Amino acid sequence: MQKKLMAIAVAGALSAPAVVLAQASTVQIYGKLTYEYGYADLGAGRPNTDVAQTPGGGNVGFRGEEKLGGGLSAWFQCESSADVRGINGDGFCTRNSAVGFKGAFGNLHFGRWDSPFKRAINMGTVGVQDTGLLGHSFVFAGGSGGTNAITRSNRNRWKRRDVGWTYYESPNFGGFQVLAAFTPGNAATTAIDGVTVNPKPRVLSLGGIYRGGPLAIGAGYERHNDFSTVVGGGDDDAWNASVAYTFGPVKVGVAYLDAEYEISPGVSLEKKNWNVGLDWTIAGPHALEAHWTKAGDSKGNSPIAIGDVAASGSDTGADLIGIKYRYSFSKRTRVWLGYIRLDNDGAASYALGGTAAPLTPGENMNAWVFHVQHSF
Repeated sequence: MQKKLMAIAVAGALSAPAVVLAQASTVQIYGKLTYEYGYADLGAGRPNTDVAQTPGGGNVGFRGEEKLGGGLSAWFQCESSADVRGINGDGFCTRNSAVGFKGAFGNLHFGRWDSPFKRAINMGTVGVQDTGLLGHSFVFAGGSGGTNAITRSNRNRWKRRDVGWTYYESPNFGGFQVLAAFTPGNAATTAIDGVTVNPKPRVLSLGGIYRGGPLAIGAGYERHNDFSTVVGGGDDDAWNASVAYTFGPVKVGVAYLDAEYEISPGVSLEKKNWNVGLDWTIAGPHALEAHWTKAGDSKGNSPIAIGDVAASGSDTGADLIGIKYRYSFSKRTRVWLGYIRLDNDGAASYALGGTAAPLTPGENMNAWVFHVQHSF
């Protein structure tokens, strides 16, 4: 009997530190795994094909917080891409990851994060995903996801997750919040056509968001300094506005994007795009999502294209229409079955998310898609 009591006492003494440590720890593990499988018609000259992707923010992350006293806390987050196909081998902290301080003044953090501009425009983005075959961002905003302002990567991308942000989020004032961030210049001597230009490419991003009851509103401005790669080239600017409203089981949203690229002094390329979407919870776990994304013609006087944005001229827009059925097994597990169609104007070469651009401008694409998502 005494031996049993002694054993229990020793076991309790050894396990106590671990219990105390577990109680004191604030580190959480979270994530989201996605898988998308679709069958796509990629237009003339390319074979119909099946496509497997992991879009929609598949990730595994760690985050924690330490109370420092006086209402001040230190916090961190390291979020990494998670590809259940086993194809994408990105390393740690490739998604929203930062270290920072928060308190009554707001939240100041440093690292890689979704831009204020992106967060503002997403307030009114309804009924559609950003990436994958079912995504709209490739037509609407030049794509969505990781970028590197220091190397001018993805110049035409306005839904950015950039590197090295100094990022401020204000306190919440009755549902309203201000967001501001900038990336480092990291100046380096660069020669273009034999001329030393010493560029300092950087991004300045601002956003204002409001959430109150059934209403959500966002507005943002973003500037890409020294993103042009020609001598005397300049900066790119864009602004956005978005709004969403929920009427009982139906949520509708509109998002608008207006961008201008300075190719060189006196030469610019302009683009205006918008998205209208609907999310209808029909009954119980059953829901319907639909959207229409419109890319306007390329305006201005630019003879060159920027990514998927065609050179200035008529017939350079596109229409993207999608509809999908959603079934929610739980709050954590959902599946979608959908159809999406992309109609390019005669001089446009947009592509469905994750596919190659058309061989000939003006070609159309469409796809039937299955998508599954599990969060933990």
